[in-house]
Amino acid sequence: MQIALFQPDIAGNVGTILRTAACFGVPAHIIEPCGFPFSDQALRRAGMDYAARANVRRHADWAGFGDWNRAEGGRLVLMTTAGATALPDFVFQEGDVLLLGAESSGVPAHVHAAAAARVAIPMRPGFRSLNVAVAAGIALAEALRQTKGFAS
Repeated sequence: MQIALFQPDIAGNVGTILRTAACFGVPAHIIEPCGFPFSDQALRRAGMDYAARANVRRHADWAGFGDWNRAEGGRLVLMTTAGATALPDFVFQEGDVLLLGAESSGVPAHVHAAAAARVAIPMRPGFRSLNVAVAAGIALAEALRQTKGFAS
C-alpha cells in the first residue's frame, strides 16, 4: 500500500499524512507543485520527528508520477467525494496507491480519468468533505485491514 498526494496545499496536512505513513511503514508520494514551500520546517509541526522517518518520494509533476506508477504497476485508487464506490464496498489489493487531491480543489478531470477506481468515504448528508489527513488515515486503515498489511 502507498499514499500519493496530488499538489497538496497545506503543510500541516502533509506532515500529518507523512507521520501516518511512517507509523504504518507505507511509502508516500508528493506530486508537485505544492501550495507551500516543501521543507522540513514546513512539515515539522504536524509531522513532528516522524515525518523525517517517512519513506517519501517527490515527483516534479503529474506526468513524472504517472511514469513512476506505470513502471511499478500499482493500481491507482482515487479517494474523492465524487467517488463511484463507497469505501466499505471497495476491495483493496496489495500494491494499491491511494491518491488524495489538493485540499482546495481535489484533482482535475484528467487525474480522475487516470484512476483505476474512485472511492468515497460515506458521510452523513449535508457534509461536504473530511480533512484530507483524516480521509487518508481512514482509507489507509481500511486498505491495510483488508490486505492484512498492519505491522505485527
